[in-house]
Amino acid sequence: MTIPKTDITGLVLAGGRGSRMGGVDKGLQPYRGRPLAQWALDRLGPQVGSLLISANRNPERYRAMGAVVCADEVAEYPGPLAGMLAGLTHCRTPLLATVPCDTPDFPPDLVDRLAQGLLGIDAELAMAYSREAQRLVPQPVFCLMKTSLRESLREFIASGERKTGLWARQQRHAQVVFEDETAFININTLVELERLQR
Repeated sequence: MTIPKTDITGLVLAGGRGSRMGGVDKGLQPYRGRPLAQWALDRLGPQVGSLLISANRNPERYRAMGAVVCADEVAEYPGPLAGMLAGLTHCRTPLLATVPCDTPDFPPDLVDRLAQGLLGIDAELAMAYSREAQRLVPQPVFCLMKTSLRESLREFIASGERKTGLWARQQRHAQVVFEDETAFININTLVELERLQR
């Protein structure tokens, strides 16, 4: 049993402050000739039926990348959960797959494997884990969730909580393990961006 791509909307999270990059709009930073967010959209696009991008600045530049732009409902850049909530609000399919804009090499079969995990235990949410040495490391912004979780997430954020992994673990969730830990290397600083490009 599989989930049709047309039942899944993909969301690229690009709505952060970029504080560790000096406040720049991270998704627009060039990586090998294209903005980081474009890399994420191009990698996610073939895996889903439609695309959204969560952005709080420069909406016209993100729209030009070919995705519907949705801004946070919650003020003050409260983090990835706010972007996920914006995605759930705009989503018109039963499922939403999320990825950050700063991890250009995430697995090309990410959504399919998350879908298998979701179906395997009839979960509400499937979350990626990478294996580093002998331990599993959660990658909570790489997930596939049912849009029925919208109100749960809204209430969690309203309570003042901001931890993505904490909310995810409170749902009936599947752990999907990816062996290639390099697939989840993310870029937090301009130095890291330059290093990865080399």
